[in-house]
Amino acid sequence: MDQAPAVIDAFLDAAWAERGLAANTLESYRRDLVAFFRHAGESSPETIDKSHVLACMAARLRGGDAVSSILRQLSCLRQFFAWAARERLVEADPTLDLEGPRAPRMLPGALTSSQVEALLAAPSIDEPLGCRDRAMLETLYATGIRVSELADLSLAQLNLARGVVRVRGKGGRERLVPLGEAALDMLALWLRRFRPGFKPVCEQVFVSRRGKPLSRQALWERIRLHARCAGIDEPVYPHRLRHSFATHLLDHGADLRVVQMLLGHADLSTTQIYTHVSRSRLKNLHRQHHPRG
Repeated sequence: MDQAPAVIDAFLDAAWAERGLAANTLESYRRDLVAFFRHAGESSPETIDKSHVLACMAARLRGGDAVSSILRQLSCLRQFFAWAARERLVEADPTLDLEGPRAPRMLPGALTSSQVEALLAAPSIDEPLGCRDRAMLETLYATGIRVSELADLSLAQLNLARGVVRVRGKGGRERLVPLGEAALDMLALWLRRFRPGFKPVCEQVFVSRRGKPLSRQALWERIRLHARCAGIDEPVYPHRLRHSFATHLLDHGADLRVVQMLLGHADLSTTQIYTHVSRSRLKNLHRQHHPRG
């Protein structure tokens, strides 16, 4: 294993330079590659063949690892060995023509409109934390941004006069997303009335009592707290608001390409899963309300 860390570092440096991958993505790649080399028991990419990759996937399946996690590692290995082949570190790519396990198609679970309304109404806007949390929830539902994008959101990315937010997504890609009146009103109230009292030491829009940026974990906890207060018995997390944003847009006639742009998906196929959610909901409505449903 002496050579593997150096090779991994070189690959990650190249991935960052060529594709501008986020720090979280690079760290995920590092974990997957270190785990693979450790399992293979090899010290250099040139000694790896297809049997090592298959054995690693088989061991993870037997160990009960999620198919999505195994496929993510395989995707990482494909990128690593494609780079290694370009750099002439290996003679052949052991991942070529290699199929991973089939992942079950999971439909994202969206909250109903009434559940979203109850969640948004849960924080009290008359006290500082409540106003901050209401502004966060309104922003999440109005824009469909990821929790990491919300945590990193800076004052410079907001344009309340124009009613838009400039979001920095995966791979450093930027997109403009409308905020909507409810989110604009709550953001203006939070920024004008309460945020200054937290004595911020950063440029993030949403800060803790100590004026520091809120972590993703803190955002999760606040959302779970308000979901319980709203009487929502099922799990509620930031990505469910993103799912709800996309599903509700499609339910009300939005174009799939527009939803793709708002979500920041590089590939339309990623957005298309939401059309299945909408069709499922329409079928349920038809079954409940049609005389011959």
